[in-house]
Amino acid sequence: MNVLLIGSGGREHAIAWKLRQSKELDRLFIAPGNAGTAACGQNVDIGDSDIEKLLEFAKENRVGLAIVGPEDPLAAGAVDAFEKAGIKAFGPCGAAAQLEADKGFAKQLMRSCAVSTAEGRVFEHFADAKAFIASRDEAVVIKAAGLAKGKGVYVCDDPAEGINIAEQIMCDRIFGEAGAKLIVEDKLLGEEASILAFVDGHNIYMMESAQDHKPIGDGDTGPNTGGMGAYSPAPVVTDKLMSQISREILVPVVDAMNRLGTPYKGVLYAGLMMTSGGPRVLEFNVRFGDPETQPILMRLKSDLLEVCLAVCEGKLDGVTLRWDPRPAVCVVMASGGYPGDYEKGKVITGLEAAGAMEDVMVFHAGTATRDGQVVSNGGRVLGVTAVGTDIAAAKARAYEAVGKIAFEGAYWRTDIADKAIGRKRR
Repeated sequence: MNVLLIGSGGREHAIAWKLRQSKELDRLFIAPGNAGTAACGQNVDIGDSDIEKLLEFAKENRVGLAIVGPEDPLAAGAVDAFEKAGIKAFGPCGAAAQLEADKGFAKQLMRSCAVSTAEGRVFEHFADAKAFIASRDEAVVIKAAGLAKGKGVYVCDDPAEGINIAEQIMCDRIFGEAGAKLIVEDKLLGEEASILAFVDGHNIYMMESAQDHKPIGDGDTGPNTGGMGAYSPAPVVTDKLMSQISREILVPVVDAMNRLGTPYKGVLYAGLMMTSGGPRVLEFNVRFGDPETQPILMRLKSDLLEVCLAVCEGKLDGVTLRWDPRPAVCVVMASGGYPGDYEKGKVITGLEAAGAMEDVMVFHAGTATRDGQVVSNGGRVLGVTAVGTDIAAAKARAYEAVGKIAFEGAYWRTDIADKAIGRKRR
């Protein structure tokens, strides 16, 4: 089968790497891809949101399955377009993608099916948001309601700071139209976890747990990013909690989407806060998380292409996922200045040495090839991922690989997986 994978980040490189292992795969096209995906298949110079050109290419190249990686084309109805043309597509339809594209919609849906989440309100006018935040005397969380590349969330311990952030989002439009609506929530206390599940409209199959590291700095300091690293599994999520998350969060949401007439298919990602009162939803994503996908797929032993087809065909109940019991850790190497302004085009060295290490994969995120050299081409540049006998060993191997790679201005956190290691020690 010919497969078209849409996207260009670390998530897409990890998916391409895993698809390449399938016996069912004939040709793999990645649009637009990056320097890493080029080793897994054929990169295609079409933007991930140019649905018309992507569909035309798929028809010309007898693509049997399209896998949509990023949230923007999902929200724009890429899956709808492919299915209308008679091509199987992995991911939710545009209406179902509202779960991520519109946090106000997600909030209302959770209320309707009694899913535990932070108390919050949705605002369409800055004056109303400002008055509400000013009335608070506790910490607030400010969120752009639309798609903001994982950067539109601010935890403000001082409400005055919250007002300033709200003004930047709604008036200055630092995230464009994603800030047309604003969510103001209570701050939840606890440890975060990421739960990803395959969903075929009715059946739900949960993947192994993971934990992301959103803030730019060690100790979860500084502004939020798209994710500076992740590990799987997350010890904070026990088997008992996994059952509770399925029963009280995933099942009600999938049922609610069916009642709305927009059955959910693809990957459903629940970003959770594990509070003293149990798991509570921070957000939903409608696709594989990035960088959580990297350590999760490093541990997946099953054929990803077969699973994706089962989702598209409503046959997920016939799938059994097999996992490497060893944990995996992903460390993101970013461009200096990210998530603010940063320079591109920095030559990257040491990729072969790091990639030659046993149980290590260097997943490319923001990279490109110029004059025969791999160069930086984004904020998050690489996701260096390693498997180890335990979480500490996986972390050590990942950072050993990071130490072999260099590019001007490279930055990475040094504490990825420390929460898990500390929990194990306790």
